[in-house]
Amino acid sequence: MTTAFQKRLSYRLTRDTVLIAMVLGLMLNIVQVTLDYFSARDSMEQEIRALIEISHSPASQIAYNIDIRLAEELLDGLLRHPATIDARIIDNNGQTMAAASQSSPDSRYRWISDLLFGDSRVFSQELVVPQLSDLPLGSLTVTIDTYHYGLLFLQRAAYTVISGLLKSLVLTAALLFIFFFVLTRPMLNVIGALSRVKAETPEKVRLPVPENHREDEIGLMVGVINQHLETIDSSLAQLRMAESAMKNYSSQLEQEVEDRTREISEKNEALQRGNRALVRAKEDAVRRARARANFLASMSHEIRTPLNGVLGMLGLALEGDMEQAQRNRLEIALNAGQSLLGLLNDILDISKVEAGKLSLENIPFSLRNLVEECATLHAQQARRKNIDVVADIDCELPESFLGDPTRTRQILNNLLSNAIKFTKLGCVRIRATRYNGNVRIDVIDTGIGMSKEGLHRIFSPFSQADSDTTRLYGGTGLGLTLCRQLVERMHGQILVDSEEDEGTHFTVNLPLPVHDEQESSPSIPAIPDRLRQIGVDMGLPQEYPHRGPIEHQLRAWSIPLRDAARGGEGILMIVADKSDETAGQLASAWPGTGIILVDRDSTTQPSEDRQILSMPLRREQLFRALCRAAGLEQDATGSRAAASGTPASAPRALNLLLVEDNQVNQVVASGMLKKLGHTVTLAENGRQALEALQQSGGAFDIVLMDCQMPVMDGYEATRNIRANPEWQDLPVIAVTANVMQGDRDDCLESGMNDYMTKPYNRADLESIIDRWAPPQPPEG
Repeated sequence: MTTAFQKRLSYRLTRDTVLIAMVLGLMLNIVQVTLDYFSARDSMEQEIRALIEISHSPASQIAYNIDIRLAEELLDGLLRHPATIDARIIDNNGQTMAAASQSSPDSRYRWISDLLFGDSRVFSQELVVPQLSDLPLGSLTVTIDTYHYGLLFLQRAAYTVISGLLKSLVLTAALLFIFFFVLTRPMLNVIGALSRVKAETPEKVRLPVPENHREDEIGLMVGVINQHLETIDSSLAQLRMAESAMKNYSSQLEQEVEDRTREISEKNEALQRGNRALVRAKEDAVRRARARANFLASMSHEIRTPLNGVLGMLGLALEGDMEQAQRNRLEIALNAGQSLLGLLNDILDISKVEAGKLSLENIPFSLRNLVEECATLHAQQARRKNIDVVADIDCELPESFLGDPTRTRQILNNLLSNAIKFTKLGCVRIRATRYNGNVRIDVIDTGIGMSKEGLHRIFSPFSQADSDTTRLYGGTGLGLTLCRQLVERMHGQILVDSEEDEGTHFTVNLPLPVHDEQESSPSIPAIPDRLRQIGVDMGLPQEYPHRGPIEHQLRAWSIPLRDAARGGEGILMIVADKSDETAGQLASAWPGTGIILVDRDSTTQPSEDRQILSMPLRREQLFRALCRAAGLEQDATGSRAAASGTPASAPRALNLLLVEDNQVNQVVASGMLKKLGHTVTLAENGRQALEALQQSGGAFDIVLMDCQMPVMDGYEATRNIRANPEWQDLPVIAVTANVMQGDRDDCLESGMNDYMTKPYNRADLESIIDRWAPPQPPEG
């Protein structure tokens, strides 16, 4: 019942009105009480001041005559004031002439009074006789208890608040009564009449207008309801007519539904058959993909095994003495074999990407060094075509990024090789910078370019921009396909812009995070002050392709730059070109600090007074050349050995165990290792390797282990090695032709320390042996 009453409109109107009135009344009461509070404080101050003023003259005469009896009478009179608790007359020496006091009243409401007015107030006034105004007589001091005034204030405040609440309650009752009889009861009558309307015969009912409400909102509402009832009358008539028409169409509709149901059932069956066919096709495609992956893994091993022998034997043959014609033939055969190996690697990488089996590393690496190495590697290929490879690296590029350096190098090598292949004149420029948090690498050439139709085909496997391109320049078209797939796997983007006969511009954006932001600021060497004092006199032509990167790096090091002129005092930087007589004369008569010859062909030999700076630009090489030209040889050539204070020692000969079942690979690998100065013991399978280890008594320093061998493979042999406590720390390095994903993990899980792929490469062998060589025992 209470809940129903609270839902009444009159109750809610009364509640909202009273709440607003109570809030406003409370705010006004608070304002009134606040004003009364300040008035009470002022009244208390004025009353006590008036009391002291009245007592001032008698107290002055008493102090002047030193009449103790009159003083006590005066003070007793002051104590009759209800707020006074202490009164005293103090002479001019600070001694009390007379005093009177009484205790303060106690009450449970006293803490409120003390909070508002304080517990007591002290009033004091100097005593002076008008005839002797210069004579000090002391002072009259009165201490009052504020509770008297606080109690009066609290009484008034309580009356104000309670009276306000009572007024609000009276207002509530009055409004509730008025709203009920004026608003709620008439509306309840209307609602009651409306509830008596039957759903079957709503057209026969009209609502009565409440008395005294014909002209107000309630009368208007009843009129609107009656209009809607009339509308319902006409709608019901139309509905009955429509109902009769619907019955006529019902049979037709049922027939159509049956027809449509039959059609849907047939289509559903066809769809299910199609789905089953798709499932079978998917399963067949998965089986084919697995078969292709297994086939590629098997063929990779089978092709690499003889190819390893071919490349290895060609490499060993080229290290011997032979006629130039023979050497040329062998070099052609070696290059063809390396091209075949590169093609095989590209096919395997594309297959691994498409099968989702390509794993990416996430390790710190120097992008600057990687770009410089790739540019230097391809510079020799470009020199044979008389074009330049220009490395233009942002001087503010962080030193270390997190990512996969091997795949990043693969992308750069493919783009640079492509750019050089299709460029006859001009240069190939590679730029590296950091833009919007991503690494941006641009490879720009001045080659033949591509048509708009060719741009849509270049990233497809086994296709090039134009059929004429394939005939003129060769190639399989796999390089750019692999680049696109690698970039996408690294969550990056590769873009290309090109015009025919104008060149091509590839842009690669890679989201590589900076490794340790605080330590990855541009690594600027400690530039000697002497270099900043003498500066560089630039004698390179403005159109020289490498001038821009050199100037950018010198400005980043705050080394002054000047145009070269006779009589200069700094370091002269000119082109190493014997046909340039002007540059030669300027260098011959140069009175400055030193000379740096910028060599784009790597054919110029250094001399005592002239340093060589090979192109493309490498930052460390530029720094060393500047230091040598300035006479700072020690700063420029400090090596790791010099920094440690010990001379660099020659590589130590090691005792190696080579486990390899293929005789050609045995010859190739043992020949390379012996040329590196190591002793090699051969084993054709894992069981022979275990026997050799047992017979050696711990004499082997490193084991080079093939994985696929008869009798006992490399995985099982490594597990047996790790099971022996004496061989726990013996480095075991996998050397295998298996390059599919999971092969490296399988090797490491079996207990091997590292992994390298065939064919055998002398530089890779030397690097991995140096990495795992045991420390040299100290000299006695």
